[in-house]
Amino acid sequence: MKGIRSMIVFLMLMLTAAIAFGGEQITLQKAQGDVSVRAGVTETWMKAGAGDLLKPDATLKTGKHSSAVLLLHFANKKISLPPEVMLDISDIRELTQEELMLKLTMEKVRASSYEWKNKELNMPNTTIVHGPDISKRSDTLSAGGSEVGVLQLNGTRVLYENGFYSTSALKTIEVLRRYPSLGLKFENRLLIAQALEKSNLKSEALNDYVALSMSQSITKEQRELLQAKIAQLKK
Repeated sequence: MKGIRSMIVFLMLMLTAAIAFGGEQITLQKAQGDVSVRAGVTETWMKAGAGDLLKPDATLKTGKHSSAVLLLHFANKKISLPPEVMLDISDIRELTQEELMLKLTMEKVRASSYEWKNKELNMPNTTIVHGPDISKRSDTLSAGGSEVGVLQLNGTRVLYENGFYSTSALKTIEVLRRYPSLGLKFENRLLIAQALEKSNLKSEALNDYVALSMSQSITKEQRELLQAKIAQLKK
């Protein structure tokens, strides 16, 4: 266990040294309805307004019937946030393939640590992302942590739709690791494979598509989609 923790610390230090981030160049251009922001890991949410400068450690959240527009000065583009989204400003960045692979390795180490703890507690080993069984369903809008996870997953889709594929994949993996019940939904796991494919990590994307195709509970249409993706990536 100590070896796993040491590996996580080592990889995090390497990643911190490798990534240059322009998050200080992001402004909240428009806020409509219930839009709030928090700094760092604090649980205190403050009302956000147009013109606010969003720091790299900030998290932005939109409520029901609310929306926001972010101005990315460093990329000369805007991002629109629909209702019920939670988005870490630090995820609005581009990663090189080397940085992405490093982060993926970190997530695998964390997943290994999670599984080790489950075994020590005699808990059933729940497959979080790559397991074939997604037959069981859960209410993704249930109270507590899963609701937060749903908001964060909505944020990963915003990242994906705006071309931040690498951070979309990584954040989705993180959310499904923290909230395993959300990994039971086909669309959530499919997003990881799609984002990895868009990030030009074809081998990793292929592995995810194959893992999903092994499920006995997916629909005919879903299986056909996966088979087409697998055939395309094997060319």
